Amino acid sequence: MTPIADPLFYALAVPAVIMVGLAKGGFGGPLSLLGVPMMALVIPPVQAAGIMLPILVVMDMAGLVAYRRSFDATSLKILLPAALVGIVLGYVTAAQVSDAHVRLLVGLVAILFTLDSLRGGAARNAPRPHRPWAGRFWGMIAGFTSFVSHAGSPPFQIYMLPLRLDPLRFAGTSVLFFTAMNAIKLVPYGLLGQFDAANLATSALLLPLAPLATLAGVWLVRRTRPALFYRITHAAVAVIGCKLLWDGVTGLM
Repeated sequence: MTPIADPLFYALAVPAVIMVGLAKGGFGGPLSLLGVPMMALVIPPVQAAGIMLPILVVMDMAGLVAYRRSFDATSLKILLPAALVGIVLGYVTAAQVSDAHVRLLVGLVAILFTLDSLRGGAARNAPRPHRPWAGRFWGMIAGFTSFVSHAGSPPFQIYMLPLRLDPLRFAGTSVLFFTAMNAIKLVPYGLLGQFDAANLATSALLLPLAPLATLAGVWLVRRTRPALFYRITHAAVAVIGCKLLWDGVTGLM
């Protein structure tokens, strides 16, 4: 089991894992979208996703310990069944959908959400009630984009942010949602052959960063004011949406 030896890969992979860990801890959730794209600058995107998934699972375990009592059960009941449908769709269409298509889709969704926020939609002070059909739609999109490139955060945020939950409940709901999805994804990823010896060895080298970065994210959430928390999250959605949109367009050219 020989891990990747390229120093350039680790120069990108280490900060990628740290940013994903902070997001997994509930701080700046969309930062998790940078993990696979950063690693994909030096290795194939499919390999980057295979290396990242075991690390995500370890981060999920650390997040579960921190947020086991802070989550919104209604959101999970709406989102998770639909996300499972999205994961199945991602598995069935894995050979037909390119990474560029997924990045373009997620980038467009994130930009549209940001524009809505700027005109007062998702940023309104009064929280919206649950909208089950909207939640099922965005849950399915989150499951699909999470399967193909670990990019399920913007669709999840689009449904969750207008609810204006307390940051701890928001972060805890995010942790439980993606923990369940990543556990489910282990099976189809294995069937697609993404857990070869080199990938697992590389994951093992990066693994010690996972719980440390996740707990740092938890620490930041507990010490950030709700208004600042939502401003940071909206800004992260905007910046990463632009990056994904650019990557998608250039990848299709």
